[in-house]
Parts: sequence; C-alpha cells; structure tokens
Amino acid sequence: MSRRTPQLPSWLPIDPYILALIGTVVLAALLPASGRAADLAGGASTGAVAFLFFLYGARLSTAEALDGVRHWRLHLTVLACTFLAFPVLGLASRGLVPYILTPQLQSGFLFLCLVPSTIQSSIAFTSIARGNVPAAICAGSFSSIAGIFVTPLLAGALLGNSGGGFSGDALLKIGVQLLLPFVAGQLLRRWIGGFIARHKKVLGYVDRGSILLVVYTAFSEGMVAGIWHQVTPARLGALLGAEAVLLALMLALSWYGAKRLGFGREDRIAIQFAGSKKSLASGLPMASVLFGAQASLAVLPLMLFHQMQLMVCAVLAKRRARDPLEAGAGADAAVAEREPVPAT
Repeated sequence: MSRRTPQLPSWLPIDPYILALIGTVVLAALLPASGRAADLAGGASTGAVAFLFFLYGARLSTAEALDGVRHWRLHLTVLACTFLAFPVLGLASRGLVPYILTPQLQSGFLFLCLVPSTIQSSIAFTSIARGNVPAAICAGSFSSIAGIFVTPLLAGALLGNSGGGFSGDALLKIGVQLLLPFVAGQLLRRWIGGFIARHKKVLGYVDRGSILLVVYTAFSEGMVAGIWHQVTPARLGALLGAEAVLLALMLALSWYGAKRLGFGREDRIAIQFAGSKKSLASGLPMASVLFGAQASLAVLPLMLFHQMQLMVCAVLAKRRARDPLEAGAGADAAVAEREPVPAT
C-alpha cells in the first residue's frame, strides 16, 4: 500500500516565496546592513533591479502582445481598474488618517494602488476558473508595460513629497534602472529569448532572489532609520482590514462592471483576475527607487495585499470553475483544477 503525503488544502495556498520574504524581513530586523555593508547592499540592489527588468523585457513576446490588441475593450477595462479605480480608492484612504492609518502607512497604501497588475497569477487563476487565458496573458503584459511609465507618473502626481519627492533625478533613476534595461531586453530577445525559455526555472530563482535583495536593502534602511517604531500591532491590524475592503471592492467592481459593459463569462473572469491584482515583482523595485530610505514602510502594504489576493483569488477561482459554462465556452476543467498557484 502506498502512503499519501499529507497536503494543505488547495484553497489555502501557503506560498513558500512569501515565507522567504518574511524571513528576509526578519533577517533585516536582526542583522540590518549599515555603513559599508549598506553601501554594498544598495549597489547590489540597484544592479538586481536593472537585471530584473531586463528579464521582464526579454521574456515578453512582442508578437503575443500584438495578437491581443483585438481585445482592446477588455484591455482598456483592465487598465481602467488598475490605473483609475484603484488610485481613486487609494486617494479615498486619506480619510483613514490618522485614526486608522498613519501617514506613512497611508502613503504605502496609496502606492499599492498605483502599481501594475500581475501576469503569472492572473493567468493561472483565469485558467483555473475556465476564463479567457489569452486575454489574461495580454492584459497582464500590457499592464506591466504601462506600469513602467504610468506608476512613476502617478506616484509623482499623487504622493508628492510623501514619496520622497519626484524630481528630475528620480525620473532619471527610473529611466536608467527600469526602462532602459526593459527596452534592452526587448531588443535582445531575438537572440536570447530561446536561452531564457530553456532556463526559465533557473532564471525564475534569479529574479526572485533579486526581489529578496531589494526587500533586505529596503528594510535594513528602515531599521537603521528607526521608522519601525512607528508601527504597532493595532496599526497592522487596521491596515489588513483596509486592504481586505480594498480587495473586496475591486473584485466586485471588476466583475459586475465587466458584466454591465456586456462582456461574456470568460472575458469577465480575465478582467476580474487581472483587474483586481497588484504585482509585488514590479512594485518592490519601483518603491526602492521612488521612496529611498522610506521604502520599507511603503512596501509593507503591498506585501500584505499580495498574499491576501493570492489566498482570496485561489478560493474564488475554484468557485468560478464550478459555474455553468456559457454556450460555446468549452474548457477542460480537470486540467484547470491542477493549475498551480504562482507567487507573483
């Protein structure tokens, strides 16, 4: 008789990468980089961010993105959720200061509302729910590309001095660290795209390791600056509550709004999962550039929201998979049920 390995319920994803992020935060709290070590960590973090966006550019298929242009109404709807509805709710969170959120946490909450959507998790959850997977691929890709330009501009307009200022120097850093490597990856994709596809798993560890380095550097700077004394367990609980309301509102808005606009079931699923999420992989490097020494508090709301969206959307996708299919919407539900839940 074979023994079955005990497993956690599929509706409760415990993401090992989130555990790694938590461990990195603990390491920064116990052994923060300071002095010469902080300079070295900062330089390595800058290089890691540039390499991360180079990989993003090299992975994105230009032909695949162009093929999805015919779904322009769907993509505009996702972009409106990501860069219009989310920022409006983020601005409304100013009413939570100072009774529920501190000004610093509210700035991070607002920044969370400005970052682009995810790609991998939007695709996986759309597949599980038997939605329009090609549309989810293109919507996530378009959102990520737009975020390189739109997120810094929105941050400069809406965060102002709370985001460390938005000077010409900050704009130059964004161009050098984010945009230039992304464009270089796109230009070189013709020659290195095959290599990246063959070593996708190994390079996945590389880009995740880059994000961990960014987290360690940001939280080390926060520890040295002493800003963590401003956060209490009650404030963290209030932040989680505010983020739960934010996620619920966006899930409802993206689903019922898409229905009101006349989209079919498969398209509504893609819109809901792409339009209600925020990318940790894109947001962390941007925060390190925009916020500087204040980045640790700025990324805390994003890190919490990221895990919350994974857990809630995993449950929701399973429920959507049991919905009756509309006419002509064939799918293999058994395959969808086995689709893994990604970390980003």
